[in-house]
Amino acid sequence: MIVKKYQEVEKTQIIKEGVKDVSIRWLIGEGSGAPNFYLRLFEVEPGGYSPFHTHPWEHEVFIVEGKGQINTGEQSLPVEKGYFALVLPGEKHQFENTGDTTLKFLCIIPTDGQ
Repeated sequence: MIVKKYQEVEKTQIIKEGVKDVSIRWLIGEGSGAPNFYLRLFEVEPGGYSPFHTHPWEHEVFIVEGKGQINTGEQSLPVEKGYFALVLPGEKHQFENTGDTTLKFLCIIPTDGQ
């Protein structure tokens, strides 16, 4: 069993094309012994965004703090603290901070979905 505070997990800035001011904490990731799912915490600074992308696995998202939107290419869906989302396999998506504080969200993915 693993029990920790999220602040005990290293925060890493994501540096790649199409990303602005996003960091990640692998709360439960490779090496944790989790057989099926990984749990990540993303922090998106005001004006920041994740890449607009797609992948062959689903993920579940829960907004912990802040305000933003999920862009699908066809629409922008507003989200804020307390909202959740299911991103289906193959669905194009991007998380964007539209607020003036850090947008934090939990994201669950299958262990083979890296």
